[in-house]
Amino acid sequence: MAASTMDSESARRPQPQTGLTKGGHSLLLDGAPSTRLGSQGKHYVCGSIAAFTNIVVTFPIQKVLFRQQLHGVLATEAVRQLQRDGLRNLYRGMLPPLLQKSTTVAIMFGLYEDFSRVLLNRANNSGVPELVTRSFAAALAGTAEAVLTPFERVQTLLQDHRHHGRFNNTAHTFRTLLTEYGFTECYRGLVPILLRNGPSNVLFFGLRGPIKEQLPKATTRPGHLVNDFVCGGLLGAGLGIMFYPLNVVKSQAQSQVGGAFQPCRKVLLTVWRERGGSLVMLFRGAHLNYHRSLLSWGIINATYELLLKVI
Repeated sequence: MAASTMDSESARRPQPQTGLTKGGHSLLLDGAPSTRLGSQGKHYVCGSIAAFTNIVVTFPIQKVLFRQQLHGVLATEAVRQLQRDGLRNLYRGMLPPLLQKSTTVAIMFGLYEDFSRVLLNRANNSGVPELVTRSFAAALAGTAEAVLTPFERVQTLLQDHRHHGRFNNTAHTFRTLLTEYGFTECYRGLVPILLRNGPSNVLFFGLRGPIKEQLPKATTRPGHLVNDFVCGGLLGAGLGIMFYPLNVVKSQAQSQVGGAFQPCRKVLLTVWRERGGSLVMLFRGAHLNYHRSLLSWGIINATYELLLKVI
């Protein structure tokens, strides 16, 4: 992001991750963060801790949302299903997203910084707009996150009550998939994840700075924390709605065990027919996803930025 998008405190400590606008080559090339801790390691650690905090707080909401995506039921019915499952099952399936999200958010922020630094160095004086370079870096980081698809796969199976009697825990689920169905079964649902991750990363890193610029100027650390929460929350909520159908396709595809892999288009058409060709039914659960994403990405962005300042 250009220096104009940075708040006064950020300007004293360059951060290339805050946007894709022009004028910020020095943010990556000055080398100030890397001389202290290493920009790579710093951004990976901050991203991982931020994601860990978020998962612990929001997992029950995510579980209600998952039931809505999978079965197309109202939020009240999804909550009743969780009540019937019992308190001991409320956090069932949390380990995979805890591991997956902590790692993917670390990759998201860390690799974006790394790719941006490398690509900007290579593109220096080449005439390639910085916006294009940073957008490409964001897309590459999102694509790299997809290597952790097996964690989303296992999370889906553990959260689906239809598989409660078959899969006991994270290790048992991984072992069953690998021994009975093979390595590729762990990557069922990879295509919608790829279609989601790359574009959403480009939009997240591209709009984060400009959105924060529109917020009231913060002069204190709590003020910056609030602005970072609002900025991350608004972006996460908006992107969550935009890519919601892809998450429905992913949940449907990953709830299947064994059998042929179905193309995204076919899965989407199947869901469309099952839900009566209703756009409202296709987006059932989107309102909860909006509020969960608002909270989740607010927590992630605010925690990440806070940790960058204190580490």
